Amino acid sequence: MKRLLILIFTLFAVTICLQAQESNDMQLARQYSQNGEYQKAADVYQRLYRQDNETYFFLYIETLSNLKKYDEAESLAKKIIRKHPDEPQYAIALGKIYNDWGQTDKASTVYETLLKNLPANQAAISSLATQFYQTGNTDVALKILLKGRTMLSNPQMFSMELISLYRIKRDKAALTDEYLNLLSVNPIYINQAQNTLATLYEGEADYDMLRTALLKRIQKDPQQIVFTSLLTWQFLQQKQYDQALNQALALNRRQPNDKGNDIFDLCQTLVSNGAYETAIRGYEYLLTKNSRGNDLYIPVKIELVNAKSLRITSGKYTPADLLELEKDYTSLLAEFGKNAGTAFAMQKLANLQAFKLHKLNDAQKILEEAVALPALRPQTLASCKLDLADVYLMNNQPWEATLIYSQVEKAFAGSTMAQEANYRNAKLSYYTGDFKWAKNQLKVLKAATSQLIANDALNLSLLIGDNLVTDTAGNALKMYARADLLIFKEEPEKAVITLDSIDKKFPGNALADDLLMAKARIFVQQKNYQAAIVPLKKIVADHQYDLWADDAVYMLATIYEEQLQDKETAKSYYQKIITDYPGSIWISDARKHFRILRGDTPDSSS
Repeated sequence: MKRLLILIFTLFAVTICLQAQESNDMQLARQYSQNGEYQKAADVYQRLYRQDNETYFFLYIETLSNLKKYDEAESLAKKIIRKHPDEPQYAIALGKIYNDWGQTDKASTVYETLLKNLPANQAAISSLATQFYQTGNTDVALKILLKGRTMLSNPQMFSMELISLYRIKRDKAALTDEYLNLLSVNPIYINQAQNTLATLYEGEADYDMLRTALLKRIQKDPQQIVFTSLLTWQFLQQKQYDQALNQALALNRRQPNDKGNDIFDLCQTLVSNGAYETAIRGYEYLLTKNSRGNDLYIPVKIELVNAKSLRITSGKYTPADLLELEKDYTSLLAEFGKNAGTAFAMQKLANLQAFKLHKLNDAQKILEEAVALPALRPQTLASCKLDLADVYLMNNQPWEATLIYSQVEKAFAGSTMAQEANYRNAKLSYYTGDFKWAKNQLKVLKAATSQLIANDALNLSLLIGDNLVTDTAGNALKMYARADLLIFKEEPEKAVITLDSIDKKFPGNALADDLLMAKARIFVQQKNYQAAIVPLKKIVADHQYDLWADDAVYMLATIYEEQLQDKETAKSYYQKIITDYPGSIWISDARKHFRILRGDTPDSSS
């Protein structure tokens, strides 16, 4: 018994030693391969292969191929195939040897034999295709899956595998067709299809291809809702917003019991893309399907007025447009009452009346009603209070304004809301000529957690400080501040008259770049972007080291990109921010926009 135990222990120890040696040899061979010393690696793999026979076959023939010893690799592969004729991985290895050798005809013969003998078994077909894919032969993997689909008489089988391979090959036509096949029986994959196609498609031609394919499918099977939904998505991608809505409406009309949640979502997407007219048409359609009491009725009413507001205030408008919008808000409040749920409408109506219609007393009254409403969310109450304080300021009631600003600051101490209230309070002092108090408040705000507030506070502090150096009484600055208040109140004509009077009344003042920026802001406020370019370019040319230089460059970039559709000029100004003003608050946004305009993929770096 003792001798038996010794023998077992000895055998175990020998086994452990052999395994350790084999592991060391394996690591050594890998190191040789990584260093390009393929002959040394081949010698080690040959020894291991002979010791353990087939375990190291693939590593051995790969090393032989690296040494271009294709005949030896071929001989080894043929030998193991004879031993294991039913294991396709060895035939695949032989085909790879032939391809590496440049004998593609022989490789094709090997692959055709595998295809010819393909078993009518789903798992075996999938496994064989996977093996070809893993060896880098995507084309043969596709042939196997397509033949397997035919053999098994199932046109939907292997859809996900085929989609993955077509995506790798960037075969957009085949990928599109395969997704449409999949969606015809599994419409739940529509979001995945949209995400994949959006990633792969590169331009109008690709979306046109999709539209053509979809129209054929819809004509053949008009009951397939998923194809109509995908067509709507396609129109959205091409910014053909009217057609996207038309398609969605056509689909909805075929479903009389559908109240239109999909159209509501589409309209919100249209609003976010600035397609206000189209969104309004969609919301108005929904009102014909949803009477009062239906779940969508109130949200549609609210979003319809919101879309009308954005349409008017984002473009050029007439006084009649503004009065019509005021009427819409008034009707909304008359229908649903003034309460916590409609406080947002009261706030928007007040802003419309204050800044566009200049009905300051009406705006003040409705905001006073809003802040007195019970059950208002604290953030909503604070927002309404800030707007009310702004109206008090505009309506020549600065003491009431500063009181409200201070209330919000105290109620939200330490928050961004408090910093906003503090900044508006500081600006009130600036507008009214109390520059010393304004500077003291702004000093604190330079360290605000909101980067925009901190930047605005710094700019205003520098504006005050720089101008008081040359004019200790601050007379020119007081006049400029009055003009600045007129810009805030959206009274551009009065603001321009005041700005033009400063140089005449106070020649030699230090406000040259400030006057240019003020006029640029007025032109932007009036949507006169071509006119705004002139003073902004003068700042860039003549005041490149002054206060507003980086702001002017960034404004030029955004005007050229978003308003004038001149992408190349926009790109040059974004690049100027990056190269000339690396400390600017706009640096991050400039990089992002520059990369998009340059056509970078999401993971590209500048």
